[in-house]
Amino acid sequence: MDLFIATGNTHKVEELQTLLSVHLPDVRVHSALALGGMPPVVEDADTFKGNSLLKARALWGMSGGHAVLADDSGLCVDALAGAPGIFSARYAGDNATDGENRAKLLESLANVPVGGRAAHFSCVLAFIDANGKEHTFSGECPGEITLAEEGSGGFGYDPVFRPEGFEETFGTLSPETKNRLSHRAIALADFVRFLVGN
Repeated sequence: MDLFIATGNTHKVEELQTLLSVHLPDVRVHSALALGGMPPVVEDADTFKGNSLLKARALWGMSGGHAVLADDSGLCVDALAGAPGIFSARYAGDNATDGENRAKLLESLANVPVGGRAAHFSCVLAFIDANGKEHTFSGECPGEITLAEEGSGGFGYDPVFRPEGFEETFGTLSPETKNRLSHRAIALADFVRFLVGN
C-alpha cells in the first residue's frame, strides 16, 4: 500500500516513516511532495481531530484514490488552561520558529513553580483509505514543562517537555526512546493495529 502523509512538516514525515517502517514494512510512505505538495488548509477546527481530518481530506482530494494519513498534534499545559493546544505551531505568531514558540511558553510559565507545570502532548491521526472511508486514532503523552530548555534533539517543544517517569526531556532522550513514548507513537500503534486487523 502507498500511504501519503498530509503535512509539509519534514520532521513529522521522517518520524512517521521511521515508526511505520518498523511495524508495516510493506507500506510505502510518501511525503505530500510526491503529489505536488500539501494543498493550503485553513485549520479552523477547534480540536486536534477536526484539524487532522481537514488536512487528510485536502490531500486525499488530490491523491487519485490513494490512502492518506494526517497528523494534528500539540502541547497542552494545565497552568495555561490547555494552551497552546491547537495553536502549538503558531503560539508565538503565524510564522514563529520552534525556538520562538518555546521562548513564549517558558515566558508564559515564568511564575509557575516546579510541581505546577504539568502538561501533555496530544496527537490525532486521521486516515482516509483508498475508498474514502475516514478513521481517527489518538494518543497522549503526559509530562511537565521544564524551567529551561534541555537538549537539542527532536523538534517543536521537545527540549522543554519532560515525559512522565523520566529525568530527561524529549530534546535529550534518544529518538528510539521518544518513538516508544510519544503521543504520535501511541496514536500510530492504534493505527498499525487497525491496518493489521484489516
